[in-house]
Amino acid sequence: MFPYPSGTLHLGHLRVYTISDVLARFKRMQGFDVLHPFGWDAFGLPAENAAIERGVHPEKWTLQNIEAMKSQIKMMGGRWSWESEIRTCDPDYYKHTQRIFLMLYERSLAYQAESLVNYDPVDRTVLANEQVDANGCSWRSGAKVEKLMLKQWFLKIKEFQEPLLKDLDALAKDGKWPDKVVAMQKNWIGKSEGTKLAFDVRSATNDQSFDHLEVFTTRADTLFGVQYLALSLGHPIVQKEALNDATLRAFVDRAKGLPPDSKDGFLLPNITAENPIAGLDPSVQATLPVYVAPYVLDDYGSGAVMGVPGHDTRDHAFWRANAGDAPIRLVVTTKPGKTPPPLIPGSEQDRPMTARGYITEDIESFKNLPSHKAARQLVSKLKSLGKFAEQAENWRLRDWLISRQRYWGAPIPIVHCGSCGPVPVPEQDLPVELPNLPDSFFSGKKGNPLAEDENWKKTQCPKCGSAAERETDTMDTFMDSSWYFFRFLDAKNENALIDPRKANEGMSVDLYVGGVEHAILHLLYARFISKFLASTATWPDGKAVNGEPFKQLITQGMVHGETFTDPANGRFLRPDELDLSVASRPFIKATGQTPTVSYEKMSKSKYNGVDPAVTIATFGADATRAHMLFQAPMGDILEWDAKKITGVQRWLSRLVRLTAASGLSDLDLAGFQVPTNPDLKLSELVKQIVKSRTEKSTQHVEAELDEELLSRLTRQDMELWIKTQRTIASVTASYSETYSLNTIVSDLMILTNAINDTPQSSITTSYLKWYSLAHLTRMVAPIAPGVAEEAWHLLKGSTVPASTGEGADHNTVFAAGFPIADLDIIPHLTHTTKCVVQVDGKRKFEAEIQKINAQASMDREDITRSILEQLLETDGGKEWLAQESGKAWKLSKTKQPHPIYQVVPDDWQAIIVGDGRLCNLVGPKPMKTKKNTTDPSAKPVEEVATVSSDSKEQRPVRVLTSDSNNNDPALQEVHKLVDTLMRALPRYLRPTYMPPSVLPIPRSAISRALIDSGYDTDEMSAEELASWEREFSSFPTPPEIAPKYIFDGSLDDLPAQGRKQVCSLYNPIFPEQVKLLPHHHSPATTMCPTLKSVQKQSIGTKIRKYRKSYNERYYAELDVARDMTGNENERGKRILPRKFEQEKIAQVHELWMKIMYLWAGLGIESVKGSWGKGGEKDGEDNAEKANNIDKVETDKEDEDAANAWVQLAGENPNPTNWRKMGHRPPKWE
Repeated sequence: MFPYPSGTLHLGHLRVYTISDVLARFKRMQGFDVLHPFGWDAFGLPAENAAIERGVHPEKWTLQNIEAMKSQIKMMGGRWSWESEIRTCDPDYYKHTQRIFLMLYERSLAYQAESLVNYDPVDRTVLANEQVDANGCSWRSGAKVEKLMLKQWFLKIKEFQEPLLKDLDALAKDGKWPDKVVAMQKNWIGKSEGTKLAFDVRSATNDQSFDHLEVFTTRADTLFGVQYLALSLGHPIVQKEALNDATLRAFVDRAKGLPPDSKDGFLLPNITAENPIAGLDPSVQATLPVYVAPYVLDDYGSGAVMGVPGHDTRDHAFWRANAGDAPIRLVVTTKPGKTPPPLIPGSEQDRPMTARGYITEDIESFKNLPSHKAARQLVSKLKSLGKFAEQAENWRLRDWLISRQRYWGAPIPIVHCGSCGPVPVPEQDLPVELPNLPDSFFSGKKGNPLAEDENWKKTQCPKCGSAAERETDTMDTFMDSSWYFFRFLDAKNENALIDPRKANEGMSVDLYVGGVEHAILHLLYARFISKFLASTATWPDGKAVNGEPFKQLITQGMVHGETFTDPANGRFLRPDELDLSVASRPFIKATGQTPTVSYEKMSKSKYNGVDPAVTIATFGADATRAHMLFQAPMGDILEWDAKKITGVQRWLSRLVRLTAASGLSDLDLAGFQVPTNPDLKLSELVKQIVKSRTEKSTQHVEAELDEELLSRLTRQDMELWIKTQRTIASVTASYSETYSLNTIVSDLMILTNAINDTPQSSITTSYLKWYSLAHLTRMVAPIAPGVAEEAWHLLKGSTVPASTGEGADHNTVFAAGFPIADLDIIPHLTHTTKCVVQVDGKRKFEAEIQKINAQASMDREDITRSILEQLLETDGGKEWLAQESGKAWKLSKTKQPHPIYQVVPDDWQAIIVGDGRLCNLVGPKPMKTKKNTTDPSAKPVEEVATVSSDSKEQRPVRVLTSDSNNNDPALQEVHKLVDTLMRALPRYLRPTYMPPSVLPIPRSAISRALIDSGYDTDEMSAEELASWEREFSSFPTPPEIAPKYIFDGSLDDLPAQGRKQVCSLYNPIFPEQVKLLPHHHSPATTMCPTLKSVQKQSIGTKIRKYRKSYNERYYAELDVARDMTGNENERGKRILPRKFEQEKIAQVHELWMKIMYLWAGLGIESVKGSWGKGGEKDGEDNAEKANNIDKVETDKEDEDAANAWVQLAGENPNPTNWRKMGHRPPKWE
C-alpha cells in the first residue's frame, strides 16, 4: 500500500516495503515480469493541518515531504518501478479520480442528499461512519463528533453490498486473504436476516395522522414482549412533532452530540403505537409508548426499532433509564413449560434473557414453541389476518459519504446552476483544479477555503451557460486510494485512467501488502470501486474475477519499540535518563533502580521511536532488512531490538568470507568455468568434473550410468548436496506459499554453516561447495541484495572467466535466477531412512536406520532382525530394548529372548511396515485390575485419559503407572505424589506434558534462560542461538514425568489456532516450564515454575463453565428462582456461588504449580512443605484428603469424576443428592 507522505520514514514503513521488495525480487528471479511501483497518497487532512500550523501551502508541504521520504526509501536497498510513480495530488492523477466520480454519477451511483452527518468540530469537516470510532470520536483529531443535518455527496456502495459480502468467501479460500480481515469486512457489511413488521401509530390529538411504523427485527419470537418503540432523531414523526414541541427540539439538538450508545430518551407525549399481535393473546401489551432515542440510526431499517427489555441488553438498559421501576416481561425461556416472573428493578434476577429458547407457558397459542418456529408461525398468522409481515434482510453498510469541507483534496466535478440544478463538469474540462492560493491564506485557518474563494467558485453552467457555482466540497481521500493500483499499470496515459488492455493484462494485483488497520476503509472502498470499474469498459475482463482487485493480501504486524518505565511511578523514561552501557542490565541513573522494560507501539511520548535512517547508516541496509524479517513472523508484532542485529551482521559477513578468495583457498577449482545453466543436475555436474579431473576418455565417462557417477561422491558430499536441495525447496515454499520470511533467514543461516563445516573429502567437494555457495547466494539475494551481489562477484572471480555466451549473462546475481530444487536426486543420495517406533500402536521415538536394499536377498525375518539390531544402537532403542534395563524386558512375563529376533522378549512381537519406515512393538496384554481400591497408586495399571496420535479426542487407554516404569525409590515417590495431586483434580483439569518435539520451546524463553544463567545473548550469533534451541529441544523428557502424563501425539494433532486452543483442549504444561528450570536454577537465581496466562485463562474458563452448567441444571430440575450469586433461599441452597470459582481457580493453580515443581526436579520437600499454611502436617493432611476423595476412580465415569470434584469443593456445596435429582453432572468438553 502506498504511504501518506508524512515526511519521515518510520520502521513500520521499512517493514512493509522490505516485505514487498523481497517478494518482488524473488518473483523477478523466477522469471516473472514484475511491476513493483511506488506512489504517494498525498491528499488529506494531515497535510492540510500541518501546512496551516506552519503557514505554508499544503502542496508545498506535501511535495517537500515526498522528496524527503523518497530519499530515505532509496536508502533501504529496494528496487521499485519508479517510472510508474504517482502522486494523488497531481492534476494528471486526480482528473481521473474526478472521471470515476462522473462515471458513478452517470450511473446514478453518486447523489447529493440532506443527511444527519458526523461533523468533526476540530477539523471542521464531515466524516464517514467508518471514520468515527466506537466512542463517537474522530479517527484523526480525536474530537467528539457532532451530528448535523447537511447536504452531502454520497456513493451508493450499498448497490454492491451483496457481491461485496459474497465474494469474501472466495478471497478467504486457501488463506489468500487473512481471516481477520475477511471477518472485519463481513461484520461491517453486516447482513442480518429477520422480519419486517408494521406497528400502527395513534395520536392523542385529532388533528394529526401518521402512517404505520415499519420495524425490522431479527427476533420476531419476542413480539409478545415488546414494551416500547424507539425512533431515530431524524425520523419524520420526530421532525413533525418537534415543530410544535420546544422541549423535543431541545432534546434533539442536545442528542446530536451524544455517543451512539447513549441511553437518553424522550417520550413522545401524544404518540402511541399498537402491537400488531395484540389480538392474538390477551396477555400482550397492546398500546406501546414511543420514544426518541439517539441509539436508533436514521438509515438502519426505517429509523424505528421495537424495544424488548426482557430479551435485549440495550433495550433493557434504555427501559430502566427511562421507564424506571416498570416491570419487564419475559416471553422466552431456556426450557419449555416455564413462565418466569417479571424482572423487578434492583433484584439480582433483573437481567435480560438474550438467548433463543422456547415461548413461555402463559402465551397459550404459541406456548413451548422453539424461537425459530414461533417466529415463522407469527409471520404466517399476521399475514393471514391481513397485516404486514414478511421475511427480510437488513444491512449495516451505509452509502459512502465522500464530501469533505476542506481544501486539500480532489474537487467534486459538479456545477450548481439555479436553473439546471447540479450539472456534471464536461469530461474535456477535467481536471477541475484547485485554486493556487498564497501561503498566507492558510495561516491558522481551518474549514473550507474553496467556499471563500469567489473567483474560483463562480463559473458558468455547462448546460445552459448561465451564472453558476462550483461544488466547494472535495472528495474523501479514500476515493483517491480506491483505484491507484489501476493507474500504476498505465501511469502516463493522458486520455484515460487506464488502457483497458493493460487493465486486463495487469489486474488483479497478485500480491498486496499492508496493515490490518485498513480492513474496513481502504480495502472495502477499493473493492467497491474495482467492482464498479469491472462493470464498465475500463476493465472488460474484470467480471471473470468478480471485480476483485487483490488476489493475495498480506497484513504485516506492527513494529513496537523497547520502552523503559520507572517502576516507582510508571513514568516513561528518556534515553538520557538511563545507563545502557551494559545492554542486558540497564539502570536508572538517578536512582540506580532497574527500569521496567516492555515493547510498545512507538510514539514520541514513550521515547521509544527509532529512526530507520540511523539504523541503516549504523548497520547497513541489508543487515537491517534481514534482521527485520528474521525477528518475527510477518503477521506478528515485531519487537525491535537493534542489539540483536549483530547476529545477522555476522552471518552476512561469513557468507562474504566464504565466497571471497580467502574462503575458497582450500578449494581446487582449477579450470572450473561457470556453466550457462546454474541449476545443472548433479549427475551432469559430476560427469563434467570427472571429465576434467581424470584421464578417462569422454566417451567412457559419458557411458557411465548416473548411479555409477554418484557413487564417486563421499558421504559428506552427499549430505551437503541433500542439505542444499532441501533448503532450496523450503525457502522457495516460504517465499511463494507460506510467506514465512523469518524461517527463510534461519534456513539460510543453517545452510551457511553446513557449507562452512563440510570437509574436503573428494575431488568433487570443491565443486559442490562452490555450487552450494552459488545457490545460497541466489537465495539470499532478495533479502540482502547488496551482500548477494558482492558474494556473487567474488564467487565468479574464483573461477575461470566465462567465454562469451558461456555464463556471460550472469554478471549480476539476479540474472542468474532463483535456484530450482532437485528433490528427485535425494533418494539416490540417501542411505538411511527414518524409522518411527511404536509400542502397542503408540509412537514413542524415531531413529535413523540403514535403508533396506531392495536388491538384497533378505527374507522378512532377516529384515526385522536387522532393523531391531540397528534400533538397539539408538537412545530410544536402548530405553526400550536393552536387556534387563529396557522397558520391554521389564514388562515381559517370561524374561526370555525371542527365538528369532533375540533383541525383544519372547512374549513380544515386532511388526515392520514399509521396509523399515515403521516398527510396532507389541507387548503382552496387561492384567486386569480391580476397581474401587482405596490406594490407586498401588495398582500396576490404571485407566487414564490420554491423547492418541490417531485421534484428537481424549479416550481411556491402558498405560503403565510410574512405579512399574522405574525402580528408583526417589522417582517412585515423585510419581506417587504426582498421582495423588492428579487425583485431586477433575479429569478435565489434569495437566499433560507437551514434549518440545510437539510444541517447540520459544526462542524468547531460551534467551531468558541463558541470560539468567550468566550468558550474554547479545553477543551470540543467530547460529549460536539456533544451536541452543536444538540442544534444549533434544533434552530427554525428565524422568520425573511418568509416561501416562506425556502428550502422545504429534504437531499435526494440535489445532492450528495456537497455544490458547491447545490449552483449551489438552491442559498442556509447556516444555519451557520444566525443561529450562534446571538451567535457570543456579545459586544466583531464584527461578521457579510459573503458570502462563493462557493456562490461567483456560483453567478459569473451564471452572466458570462448570459452575454455570451445574447451576443451570439445578434451576431447570428444581424450578428454583435464578439466583446466580448463591444467596440462600428455601429452594436454592445448593447452587454454586461465585466464591466457588475463586476458591477452585486458586486451588487448581496451586496443584498445577506443585506438579510443575515435581516435574522440574525441584524436590518433594518444597512441595510438601508449602502445601498448607500450617506447614508439613497440613500438607500431609491435605494430601490424605485429596487421596481419599469420594473413594472412587475419577476416570471411571463422568458422573463419578464430577462428584469427586464437587466433594473436593468442601463445605459448600456438597450435592450428594445429584443422582436423586435424576440428572448427571455437566460434562466439560
